[in-house]
Parts: sequence; structure tokens; C-alpha cells
Amino acid sequence: MHKRWLFISISLFSALAAGFGLALAWMDSDDPNVIVLYGNVDVRQVDIGFRVPGQVTELVFEEGDVVPAGTLMCSIDDTPYDSQLKEAVAAAEAIRINLENAEVLLRRRLDLIESGAVSQEDLDNMRTSRDQLAANLAQANAAIQVAKDNLTYTRAYAPTDGVILTRIREPGTVVNPADPVYTLSVSSPVWIRAFVDEPNLGEVYYGMEAKVFTDVKNGKVYSGTIGFISPVSEFTPKTVETAQLRTDLVYRLRVYVDNPDRELVQGMPVTVKLFKKHG
Repeated sequence: MHKRWLFISISLFSALAAGFGLALAWMDSDDPNVIVLYGNVDVRQVDIGFRVPGQVTELVFEEGDVVPAGTLMCSIDDTPYDSQLKEAVAAAEAIRINLENAEVLLRRRLDLIESGAVSQEDLDNMRTSRDQLAANLAQANAAIQVAKDNLTYTRAYAPTDGVILTRIREPGTVVNPADPVYTLSVSSPVWIRAFVDEPNLGEVYYGMEAKVFTDVKNGKVYSGTIGFISPVSEFTPKTVETAQLRTDLVYRLRVYVDNPDRELVQGMPVTVKLFKKHG
């Protein structure tokens, strides 16, 4: 009985080893229909800040937290901006009242102009006063909208799905417009920055199928497509390993990949295989 189980175990181990060996052989094969490139994961980052100055009152997330698009991330003290809005509303209301009174006075002068009880100069002055108040009211309404916008800008929301890469400020910090509070690593798109040598450039095209392999043990294989081919040559970056000399001219590629499990992170080295068209 023990010998039987031993035989089965050895058989299974041999099958797995053979499969693993085939996988390694395929990865390292010199298939003329496959272009092997080396590159790094490149993820977009967004600095999150405010459009108005103020004192930070709340930071909702910590580094490493996953943030859905549209989520409130941080806020500053909105008391000054709420007061400015109330002041702008009150100023507009005062102008509106004066404008209504000017309209009444103008109508009276129009009724009296034919009888000669009011001069043409008085009528013109009243009309000018009415028009000036109307312009002032429009300006006041615009000031209300600016105050409303500034009040809204005291809160910052996630522009897209992402992961908190850096929490830069803490509550109590006084920040200026555009001072970063968080750095957000964008979840999508994720792409691979790779380089192709000149002899293989003619084989590469937009939409070309690609497979992306990481150095993670038993890591999954990611599918992707070529989304960018640089029209300008450059020398091979020192961070990129290629079979050619580092001084060779290469062209930068961008391979767009899906990253549903978030295992592709900024700077990760990867191997890219591009599959040529047959025939």
C-alpha cells in the first residue's frame, strides 16, 4: 500500500516538474515570432490638494488605503468661506432692493416727462442709475457664485480609483492652493514602459498583443496591447536590461495592461513578450 502511494506521488511530482520545465523552456525559447523585452511598471500618480488656502481639519485616509473615485479625502476649515458666502448674499440682496426702487422711480419719471414736471436730464440720470444698479447686481451674483465655489473647494475628492501612496500633511497644517496633501497612485490605466531595438521596430505596431511576466513566484501572466510607440530614438536607459549594448539606440513603448488584482506596482521589473503576425 505504501509502495503504491509512493509510486503515485513520484508520478505526480514528475508530471509537475515536466510541466514546470516546459513553462521555463517556453519563457526562454528563441521563438522567431516572439519579441522579448524588459521594462518596468509605470503607474500614474495624482497629487491631491486644495484650490483655496486654509487649515487642514480632516484627513480621511492613511497610506495604502484603497480610495474609490468621488470619495471625500480631506478638508480644510470652511468657516471663512462660509462667512464670505453669507456676506456676498447680503450684498446682492441690498443691491436688489435698490434696483427695485430705481425701477419704480424711473417709471414715475417716464409718466411725468410728457407733462414737463420732470426734465429730460433727470430722466436720463435715473435711467443711468437703474442700469448701474443692474450691473452691480450682476457683479454681486457672480461674487456669490465665486464664494460658493470657494466653499466647495474646501473639500478634496478622489478624481479616480486609486491607492494612497503618500500622506503628506496632517490636521492643523496651513496649506496654500495646490500644496499636495496626498499622493494617489491611480489604479487604471497601468502600463509597462519598455524599449525595443531598431531591428525589431518594424515588427511592432499599435494594438499588438503582449504578455507581461513578473518575477513573482507563481505570478500570473497579464495580457496587454501596445498603446504607444515613440517616434524618437534614445539610448538604452541604464535601468533596462537588454541583450544588446546599453549604447544601442532604442524606441520607447507603452504596453497597456489590466491590473484587477493590484499586484502590478510602480517600478516593478517585468518581462514583455510581443507576438508577431504570422505570414
